[in-house]
Amino acid sequence: MSSQRLGVLAIYLGKSRLEELSYFQRLSKEGNKIGVQVEVFSPVDVESGNTVRSLTFDPGLRKWIRRRTTMPPVIYDRCRYKAAANYRMLKAFRNRHSKLIFLSRPLANKWAMHQILSESESIRPYLPATVRFSTVQDLVKTLKRHKLIYAKPKNGTGGRGILRIEQLDSDLYLLQGRNEQRTIIAPYKATEKQLMVKLHTLKLSSDYVVQQGIRLTLKDGRVHDYRLLIQKNGRGEWEVTGCAGRIGPHRSITSNLHGGGSAVSQTKLLSYRFSSASKIDAIKNEMNTFAHTLAEFLENKFGKLVELGLDIAIDPGGHIWLLEVNPKPSREVFRKIGESSTYQKAVSRPLEYAMWILNQNSKKAEERKAERPES
Repeated sequence: MSSQRLGVLAIYLGKSRLEELSYFQRLSKEGNKIGVQVEVFSPVDVESGNTVRSLTFDPGLRKWIRRRTTMPPVIYDRCRYKAAANYRMLKAFRNRHSKLIFLSRPLANKWAMHQILSESESIRPYLPATVRFSTVQDLVKTLKRHKLIYAKPKNGTGGRGILRIEQLDSDLYLLQGRNEQRTIIAPYKATEKQLMVKLHTLKLSSDYVVQQGIRLTLKDGRVHDYRLLIQKNGRGEWEVTGCAGRIGPHRSITSNLHGGGSAVSQTKLLSYRFSSASKIDAIKNEMNTFAHTLAEFLENKFGKLVELGLDIAIDPGGHIWLLEVNPKPSREVFRKIGESSTYQKAVSRPLEYAMWILNQNSKKAEERKAERPES
């Protein structure tokens, strides 16, 4: 038995299979190397009191074993809130087990996040103009102002339900997007009147935000962006683990890997647009500096965090734009571009941070014990 235990909170896909099991298996293997036993469970696996039926990966048998144990003292929350019921279930779990150590806290939806980030003078210049959807008429006014906009569900993930609308001429517009199943919607060219009719049929609601579009098209017509991963290390400090580029498939408005996008190294993708090595280095340094500023700001606002995935756009002039913040990021992009050491760090850092948290708590407990007067 390992000396330390880390609980990983996950969600079931359907009735029996937990989401991200392949990642949790890798997490378990890395945990074994540093003395951390990874125990995976969902809130529905919690029994009365402090008992939980969790899964541990047995490397000898090469399979998951379910055991009844006490609740692990530290929790790494990997639950994605794809439905309101999941959010309520996880909120109830956190409230019931408030004495556990959580490595992170839930963040806000896209609209609330934009409002919060806009409070910071140092972050505001990196934010595309964003408004909450109210009416189709107001959306078209925003489109005419920026010439290119994106409409996104405020709680959406993985490119689901995103629309891209561009003004091509005085009375010609192009609508593209993905539906809720991530399927690419066929490009639709229309006049302003036709566009408004089409948008009415899509029945957008106040659950959408409308965001200024950034020019992300490469020479071959495909869109691109960057995923930067910043994590706490084994000293409890923020550190940029890595950054990779993502290129969307043809006719796609998003670059998400789940939506068919491909991964490429950060340097290679920057080189497609910028020929100057000094310019590329300057952009990389600014991305890293911004990531630290953002992580520290969000931690001050929301409480303890362990990692953040930043979706970043670089416009043709080299300006950095924050498209989205993900508190439960994937790290597969690094494996796909062959950066195995970066991928390993991306997996092991939450474990190292959990160990650091446990050691800090042990030290505090010993200090309190030493301060007690002898009877």
